[in-house]
Amino acid sequence: MSYFTPPGGLPAQTELLTDRAIVTEAYTVIPKGVLRDIVTSNLPGFRAARSWILARPVAGFATTFSQLIVEIAPGGGADRPEQEEGVEGVVFVTSGALTLELEGLPHVLGAGGYAYLAAGATWSLANEGDAPVSFHWIRKAYEPAPDIAAPASFVTRDQDVAPREMPDTDGAWATTRFVDPDDLGHDMHVNIVTFQPGGSIPFAETHVMEHGLFVLEGKGVYRLNGDWVEVEAGDFMWLRAFCPQACYAGGPGPFRYLLYKDVNRQVRLTGHSRIEGVEP
Repeated sequence: MSYFTPPGGLPAQTELLTDRAIVTEAYTVIPKGVLRDIVTSNLPGFRAARSWILARPVAGFATTFSQLIVEIAPGGGADRPEQEEGVEGVVFVTSGALTLELEGLPHVLGAGGYAYLAAGATWSLANEGDAPVSFHWIRKAYEPAPDIAAPASFVTRDQDVAPREMPDTDGAWATTRFVDPDDLGHDMHVNIVTFQPGGSIPFAETHVMEHGLFVLEGKGVYRLNGDWVEVEAGDFMWLRAFCPQACYAGGPGPFRYLLYKDVNRQVRLTGHSRIEGVEP
């Protein structure tokens, strides 16, 4: 398995400014070339760590989740990474070895390591190795549903979960599902989608789910709200609900991305909005 990890640094003064970053009302593309040292954030409670915040709830952008790439230097970590009650999360490691202590039990997650961290779980992170560790951290306020039990935390690996081929695709399009899509306890899915060269989404998906997509490997062309956008390993895309979307894998190898979506809940018509700048 291959997973892109931002190297940081800064461009040379001789490089051109031109890049592929774009923000629209329907989608945003944050290309790998802008994940530089100058745009990192430090996180309260973390030691020897930095992060690239790819998405957060804000007017005109993400509404249901936040997504960060976190890099922890050797000896660093966090005793209480999640400081908000009621927030669930997924950690997916792209490089290095991350020690996750979950409910008192240690787990060492290498590249491809995946952990679902239920709201209210007790967990901590540490880099006990001699090289930096990098991982995605996707967070969402858990929305309970009547008479449905909340899911439990678990740890697994990309390498240990068999991708499921999409119907009538001969394996050109497959999804690695880390939770059962019929388990209504889960109100978000974080999966890995894989296209073989030439594979495609052959129709314009237009649906209620919001997406965060980080390209782990390969390259492709995405159709986003009428625009064709080239993307490659290291690029991040945010897609608002109902943004038309389709893609082709460009080859020569697989095109893979980490996909977030909100699922399995009734549309809420009452209550206050959590989106900054948006009146309820």
